[in-house]
Amino acid sequence: MAESSSDNGTSKIRNICIMAHVDHGKTTLADHLIAGCGGGLVHRKMAGRIRFMDFLDEEQRRAITMKSSSVKLSYKDHQIHLIDSPGHIDFCSEVSTAARLSDGALILVDSVEGVHIQTHAVLRQAWVEKLTPCLVINKIDRLITELKLTPMEAYTKLLRIIHEVNCIFSAFKSEKYLSDVDALLSKEIQEIGEISIEEQDEEDTFHPQKGNVVFSCALDGWGFCLDQFVDFWSGKLERVSKTALLKALWGPWYYNNVDKKFVGKKGMKNVSKNPQPVFVEFVLKQIWQLYQTVLDGDKEVIKKVVKKFNLEITENELQHKDSKGVLQAVMSSWLPLSEAVLSMVVKCLPDPKTAQSFRISRLVPEKDSVPTSTDADVSADVIAEAEYVRNAIKTCDSSENAPCVAFVSKMFAVSSEMLPKNPNFPNGTEPGQTGHSDEVFLAFARVFSGTLRVGQKIFVLSALYDPFKLKSDPLMQRHIQEVELHQLYEMMGQGVKSISSCSAGNLVAIQGLGQHILKNATLSTSKNCYPFSSMNFQVTPTLRVAVEPKDPADMSALMKGLRLLNRADPFVEITVSSRGEQVISAAGEVHLERCVKDLEERFAKIKLVVSRPLVSFKETIEGEGGNSVEKLTPNGRCVVTVQVLKLPSGLTKVLEENGDLLGEVLKGKMGNKERNSVVELRKKIVDAIESEAESIDGDKERVEKFRKTWFRYLERIWALGPRQMGPNLLILPETLKSENHNSNSSSSTGVLVRGSCHVSEILGFSNPNPQNPTQNDELQTLIQEAETLKSSVVSGFQLATSAGPLCDEPMWGLAFIIEPHIFPDNSENAPLSDSIFTGQVLTAVKEACRASVLQNNPRLVEAMYFCELNTRTEYLGQMYAVLSRRRARVLKEEMQEGSNLFTVHAYLPVEASNKFADELRTWTSGASSAILVLSHWEMINEDPFFVPKTEEEIEEFGDGASVLPNLARRLMDDVRRRKGLHVEEKVVKCATKQRTLARKV
Repeated sequence: MAESSSDNGTSKIRNICIMAHVDHGKTTLADHLIAGCGGGLVHRKMAGRIRFMDFLDEEQRRAITMKSSSVKLSYKDHQIHLIDSPGHIDFCSEVSTAARLSDGALILVDSVEGVHIQTHAVLRQAWVEKLTPCLVINKIDRLITELKLTPMEAYTKLLRIIHEVNCIFSAFKSEKYLSDVDALLSKEIQEIGEISIEEQDEEDTFHPQKGNVVFSCALDGWGFCLDQFVDFWSGKLERVSKTALLKALWGPWYYNNVDKKFVGKKGMKNVSKNPQPVFVEFVLKQIWQLYQTVLDGDKEVIKKVVKKFNLEITENELQHKDSKGVLQAVMSSWLPLSEAVLSMVVKCLPDPKTAQSFRISRLVPEKDSVPTSTDADVSADVIAEAEYVRNAIKTCDSSENAPCVAFVSKMFAVSSEMLPKNPNFPNGTEPGQTGHSDEVFLAFARVFSGTLRVGQKIFVLSALYDPFKLKSDPLMQRHIQEVELHQLYEMMGQGVKSISSCSAGNLVAIQGLGQHILKNATLSTSKNCYPFSSMNFQVTPTLRVAVEPKDPADMSALMKGLRLLNRADPFVEITVSSRGEQVISAAGEVHLERCVKDLEERFAKIKLVVSRPLVSFKETIEGEGGNSVEKLTPNGRCVVTVQVLKLPSGLTKVLEENGDLLGEVLKGKMGNKERNSVVELRKKIVDAIESEAESIDGDKERVEKFRKTWFRYLERIWALGPRQMGPNLLILPETLKSENHNSNSSSSTGVLVRGSCHVSEILGFSNPNPQNPTQNDELQTLIQEAETLKSSVVSGFQLATSAGPLCDEPMWGLAFIIEPHIFPDNSENAPLSDSIFTGQVLTAVKEACRASVLQNNPRLVEAMYFCELNTRTEYLGQMYAVLSRRRARVLKEEMQEGSNLFTVHAYLPVEASNKFADELRTWTSGASSAILVLSHWEMINEDPFFVPKTEEEIEEFGDGASVLPNLARRLMDDVRRRKGLHVEEKVVKCATKQRTLARKV
């Protein structure tokens, strides 16, 4: 057993992950890095073919990475932990787990395909996790052999790629800068205190002269940065320093052969008619000429090149019959890829101690409200120790007395046969496991402070743990567990190696936590430790299917398998539907297929029946609404009047995007961070109203009326729904108009059940609640009773917005003005109990809200994918045919410069996306690929209750008996049928038509 995972100091450690769009060459690059510095794990000749980090059968079969895996490299005197992450959008959660444990990121971009949708996503992931990025522009060889570009054309393309990536990163910086400025200028923040704003960096993030850009061909195993060509040319150019040469190797600089110096383009007027930049003359032309020479098969010239560059190439490699093999041998020996990339990693990416000092605000944010030592429930020692532990994480303290803190980003299952035999657990069975298990769960973790050791006692802290409430809140005990570490492993790609300890800054796999951690957790030797912040995922699980065993007797095995799958996959969600079905939620089709395959072959080991995807819809209305509905409780004591309005589209989008923030704030969590976010949210809401007002066609009076009306509504928000955080508003009625209400059945005066506009108060929109006017003694009791009915009104609103009238789907983008009035009980019957009356009010509010939607042109709302497709010119027609059958709406189509590839952007309904990738590959002979990302919700304009009435409609659609269900009706009926709701269907569709039914035996 090894003594430790690393004997070097933290300054000699680098933790990096490779991030890129799918098929841009991440795993091939990892192969060459492992072949160069992996200690013999991969032979140099097998690099790029073996796909060492893709050791699952499904990964090898599909030729895509599906999980993040780590390996340790030794480069000179540095230890480099390399994590290879997936590029497919379905496995973006694995990118998040890799980013949390890394300090730097290698961003790969295909030189032919350029920046794609997932490139944007991984750049944002690196920005959010405060990783230091480096850029690798891969597949340079395709510019030479496939596109046949000249060196100048290739330089222009490379320049454009670097500029585009820098623009994306600059947009993130500008977004952060502007949000800080808005927070500083707000009145609320000025009252809180001073805020420091980081000045915007004017320089580009990625620049070859900084050394953080590598140009490579991972398939052939070569790559370079500018420093290598500076060393190559510095001894051959007279009177040119290395500094001047490095500055001139990128950008609009030219070499004047007459004056022997670097000049701008104006300085080349009298020297050359068609001058080319230094990078083209000194770098690209050399590579282009070498490619041409080797591919032409001129053996004598190749031998001269090998001798000139002093390359270590055997005679057998030079005599290879395939010129491609000779090319790989020459280029990888001249410009070794592992040397270029790893030297950039050591030079440009920070060590753990440096990285944790500026990542601490993301990893362990400062608490907004730290209790003082005067609080009775919290001692000064607890506060001091919590800050001491946080400071140890910040400084990456690896001393003997430092508190040990680690973060588990995911749990992953491996076969017990892959693990070295543990004498304490020879069968791989951990305490807490029932019987022998083929799968052992390991925790993928990084030590941020102190040292982890085998057999050490440590606390497992969930994300909800608060050290200051451990004594005062008895429920806090469920968020902390004490466990013993059974075994530590150093991850080596396809295998693991046992170690006895792991110091700060290193990655480690931990055995013994399978029964204590579900997805991720914080490990600490101190109870008084802040848990790490939650990880940021790019998408949410949207594809849902119900699963059941083929043999009902295997139900217990399915339940056990689902529990194991839920622990092994960081992104999958396992729920139980209202009908008792076991529902798996995945990110996409590929992710779902892998989850089902794992269930059948690894975790449950039974045959499954998988339903069609359970697609979610929402319900809304068309137009502005305004028709009111009145409902009466069965006892006649409460009249509920509801008016429904449609929210402006921009306001709906803002409420939907900030649902989590609103949920936290309305629960009472209001720290400095939340106050800043609320200020930004209020500004977004105001901007949404203003933007909608400016888009109205009409006179100024109409625009001003719209603006004033909605700002008055924003002052009277009682609640949000559904689940107190959705994009629907419960609005209080205007007090003066609704204070008193006369019953139609009697002359008695009703009292309004008046809520509070505390949501508006939190958002900073509301005026103070009006005081109850002085009432006589007769109404005083009624007013007190009205106070007890507030929760019933809100609950009725929540139930209505969570299940609309069309197909029990949540409502979307609606505002309900609810006026409930109660009257004295003048009947001779015995009065109802309070619980019965509150239930009647709740039901009346719910039914009134649903009825008001039905009376205002109800519509279905469906989810839409943003789809990015790539295909060759000859298959463009087939691709459009597939899109048209799937109700897709094409946004743009552009041809990639210098190639025969087309990139098409489109919106695709989620309902129509089932087996989309398979159909696309079938019709285009595998020449097209698609990436789907959940984009937005879009209303279906068709009326689900449409019946032809006018002469024109009857002429176009026929009479009511022969009209086929439109799209909205078909989707509504499908959902109602799946949920077991009533569906209006004709059993006999054509009574006059004779049919012959064949009886098949």
